[in-house]
Amino acid sequence: MMYNSAELLELVNKALVANDVTSEPKGLYAPISYVLSLGGKRIRPVLLLMAYNMYKDDVESVMLPALGLETYHNFTLLHDDLMDRADVRRGMPTVHKKWDENTAILSGDNMLVMAMQRVSKCDAKHLPDAVALFTKTAIEIDEGQQYDMDFESRNDVTEAEYLEMIRLKTSVLLACALKMGALLADAPASDAEALYQFGEKLGLSFQLQDDYLDVYGDFKTFGKKIGGDIMCNKKTYMLINAQLLAKGDLADELQRWIGMTDANPEEKIPAVSRIYNELGIPELANQRINEYFQQAIQCLEKVQLPTERKQMLCELAYKLLNRKS
Repeated sequence: MMYNSAELLELVNKALVANDVTSEPKGLYAPISYVLSLGGKRIRPVLLLMAYNMYKDDVESVMLPALGLETYHNFTLLHDDLMDRADVRRGMPTVHKKWDENTAILSGDNMLVMAMQRVSKCDAKHLPDAVALFTKTAIEIDEGQQYDMDFESRNDVTEAEYLEMIRLKTSVLLACALKMGALLADAPASDAEALYQFGEKLGLSFQLQDDYLDVYGDFKTFGKKIGGDIMCNKKTYMLINAQLLAKGDLADELQRWIGMTDANPEEKIPAVSRIYNELGIPELANQRINEYFQQAIQCLEKVQLPTERKQMLCELAYKLLNRKS
């Protein structure tokens, strides 16, 4: 049976409820339960199950590793929100706001261990490869996070450096999910690698779209405050290219806004957005988003399966990037 993304999402959500952590002490586990209950697209577990389902039907047999990746992803969000001092995640208070910073650190640490525990709940023959893939990915994500932090104090970040940072911080976990699903399904190595590359390119496209939506999105659908990246001068694809392209008075104005430590959001966000518009940054971002998306589809075409076995994954990719065809 081939499941579509909505059906797999339903299975994942049911499994998360069934595996909800209600242990003592509640001060440790309640925030974990809270984080995992906030919803979201559950892209990573769905991708793992979808990749597995391309080769085998018994998707429930790999549900715990799928939940492991979702647990790990939410752990990274919990700690990212703490580092960024973000108040809202998916329209709800972040853990360090609802509880406190120490709780966010400790509950996050526990989620990391839980993630490894769940990933390891697979057949013994797949355990070494699954654990090796997961740990490699987790290390790369930490590297990406460090680059992101380093960029905060630099004004010379290049587009290439930024793309490598988001590849590590965002893309590799999508790629890991797809490759892990393929590995657990005993897929050919060439298919597993093609799916990894598909996830990597899709992740780049997805993160660049996230940068775009932080400026031009709708709070109700985006789930985060619009303009948050602008307010904290986050080195995004948008800002990096604006700094490269801005000349004369426009460059001075942009730098003036970046230098303000107490700017009014109602003034700074529209002002910087206007600079982006004048420089053609939205068009530049959308062009790059499209490039990576097309590269992702080309990688999927390399998977040696009938087109109908890849259709669900292809449809999900289009859905994630809000594309019709």
